[in-house]
Amino acid sequence: MRKLSIFHLAWPIFIETALFMFLGFVDVFVLSSYDDLAASSVNVANQAVSITTVVFTVISTASAVMISQYLGAKKKEAASRVAALSIVAHLIFGVLISLLFVLFSREILSFIGAEDKVLDFSSQYLSIVGGFIFMQALLSSVSVIIRNHGMTKVSMFVTVGMNVFNTVFDIILVKGYLGFPQMGVKGVAIATTLSRVLGVAVLLAVLFTKVEKLSIFRLLLPFPKEDVKNVARIGVPAAMETFLYNISQVVITSIVFNCLTDTELVTKTYVQNITMIFYIFAVSIGQASQILTGHLVGAGKFDEAKRRILTSYGTALGITLLVCLIGVLFRHQLVDVFTDDKAVIALGANILIINVMLEMGRTTNLVIIASLRGAGDVFYPTLCAIFSMIIISTLGSYLFAVVLDMGVYGLWIANALDECVRGVLMLLRFKSGKWKEKALKGVTDGGVIDE
Repeated sequence: MRKLSIFHLAWPIFIETALFMFLGFVDVFVLSSYDDLAASSVNVANQAVSITTVVFTVISTASAVMISQYLGAKKKEAASRVAALSIVAHLIFGVLISLLFVLFSREILSFIGAEDKVLDFSSQYLSIVGGFIFMQALLSSVSVIIRNHGMTKVSMFVTVGMNVFNTVFDIILVKGYLGFPQMGVKGVAIATTLSRVLGVAVLLAVLFTKVEKLSIFRLLLPFPKEDVKNVARIGVPAAMETFLYNISQVVITSIVFNCLTDTELVTKTYVQNITMIFYIFAVSIGQASQILTGHLVGAGKFDEAKRRILTSYGTALGITLLVCLIGVLFRHQLVDVFTDDKAVIALGANILIINVMLEMGRTTNLVIIASLRGAGDVFYPTLCAIFSMIIISTLGSYLFAVVLDMGVYGLWIANALDECVRGVLMLLRFKSGKWKEKALKGVTDGGVIDE
């Protein structure tokens, strides 16, 4: 394998992440011309999907760390064993969750608040997309394995193909072109599912011709109990951070509906869509840094890992700051893309100024936490997340937005404080060097992290 670098790992991940975001945007955009409620129903259904797929996050995060460290330690068979375990585990849990959605999609959506026409539309979507969620599980598993072998371009090209396929079939099936009936939400669900099937087929072909052999599944006999323990030990804390974030956002959303005006609600939606552009660079660099850190830690190259992490962080921070400043300069024009409401444009422009501080903290967390995770230090970031997301983000949102009557400004201030406080804590952890102790024990024990 050639020597890995942040740039060669990060730029395909950046394009892939952007395209995945675009995948969801296309679904909503095409449906918006069919029925506004149909477009909203996709977002409602995807909330249910995101909550249940936390189990995939547990497995994929842990397998990514373990595979990268094993490869760095030159333990190819151990990396192959974890890859096989990841595929099987994703498939098993994926099938179980798929059955859950097929049997109880309407009940699940009713529980999270969907009603009337939105419930009808979202249940149509969830019964199809959710029913084949095991394909998304396989997509996540195989993509992680290929990425951690340094082949990030492969999943990027697959995502390009998925986007093209999904977009074409969204239009055909929703609008009823080429002799197909107008399927509406069902058409989007079918297009999304078929694009995932295509993506999985291509990635599996690459995996078993370029990276692994089908015989890797024999490595699961005898059953690798220690690997399973390590998956739980690494994956659960990492997934908890994502889970806590989702829960805090649900609570904050309930606050939003009770205290914000319609103008503020619309502004919040548009600004959140705009700011995705700001942090996508940090997401891709963070994921690349996690892969690279895992390889270096597995090889016992801690000083080089430290230098690479600092370089990754500095690069991400510089790019994010530049993009944010451009966003501030053109803040009115950015919001104007979505609406011609002068009140929304003025409010959104002000929020984009406050958002600069939020993005500085978010960039720190995305890169440093991912790097710590690559080294095996997963518990500390989760403990900090529990404190910060509950006390600062959630309670802070209530304090600033409701008690102090600052509205949407209060929400942004609370979230910025959350990101910045956690960012400082992550930098202190990195500077302390304790992540090396975690990694050192993992490498000594065979490339796997222990508490």
